[in-house]
Amino acid sequence: MIDLRSDTVTTPSEAMRDAARDADVGDDVYGEDPSVNELEARAADLVGTEDALYVPTGTMGNQVAARVHTERGQEVLVERESHVYKWELGGLAQHAALQVRTLDGGSRGVPTPEQVREGYVEEDAHRPGTGLLTLENTHNSKGGVAIAPEKIDAAAEAAHDLGVPVHLDGARVCNAAVARDVPVSRFTEQVDSVMFCLSKGLGAPVGSMLAGTEEFVARARRTRKLFGGGMRQAGMVAAPGLLALDNVDRLAEDHDNAQVLAEELADVDGLAVQPPETNIVLVSTESAGRSADAFLDDCEDAGVLGTQFDAHVARFCTHWDVDREDVEAAAERIRDAL
Repeated sequence: MIDLRSDTVTTPSEAMRDAARDADVGDDVYGEDPSVNELEARAADLVGTEDALYVPTGTMGNQVAARVHTERGQEVLVERESHVYKWELGGLAQHAALQVRTLDGGSRGVPTPEQVREGYVEEDAHRPGTGLLTLENTHNSKGGVAIAPEKIDAAAEAAHDLGVPVHLDGARVCNAAVARDVPVSRFTEQVDSVMFCLSKGLGAPVGSMLAGTEEFVARARRTRKLFGGGMRQAGMVAAPGLLALDNVDRLAEDHDNAQVLAEELADVDGLAVQPPETNIVLVSTESAGRSADAFLDDCEDAGVLGTQFDAHVARFCTHWDVDREDVEAAAERIRDAL
């Protein structure tokens, strides 16, 4: 079976398994785990922030950030197809008691400065006001598009002009950096916090990083504890994360493989393929008169796994557990299945 459901299915390398076994550990809640401390320092350096916090999941990182940046009852501006809004179980309401105001970020999923200004609500005697803007890069639901840092800057600057902090859901921001050929830190210059995942294309088995100022991270550490994320001898899962930080440049292979898959599937009658910018390939089955669900059932029967994104849209995601031969084989199996 060729598993293209997500880059979350990557399995740790032997080197990562060895690192987990041999990791120096301590109680992380007391700040005494040397592997976690090193990981947090290196992650902060990668994204260009003062400090960083190791969290079990990207969702926790996003939710902690929302809680820290806001006061209960405030509004948060989100792109309407964003992960923090669509795929995190209403956490903004449940964890931070926030109201959500959605913005249409268009085909690339990034709101314009004008939209930010129009969506902003000033605090008064009757309204709690806007407390946060969230952005996403790469944008998952838009097909892994690598949003230009200038677009992130523009939206963030508009929010800052209104006194609103900005959080970047950068689960795959390293993919964006590789696709744009700029440092990861370039995407974070104008945001107040950023989350990025170690457990997707970078290949670690567990964990994400939440980064920002020292003051923000200190508050986030307390909120992580509140959310049940205070870990003890976490070095055993942080040590593979240290190796994952060395895998940023390798993401280019996933992008190349996604391009090959897209080109192969574009030649299949009835399929319309969005040209990928990173490691996500969106495939429309509408012209074939088939639902994405039925299409994916046929793909699974043929030995390829994908995920449904819409009634007629399927997603295939390349990662370091599939090579060029796997991708070419997957395209052939999908063609035969149809």
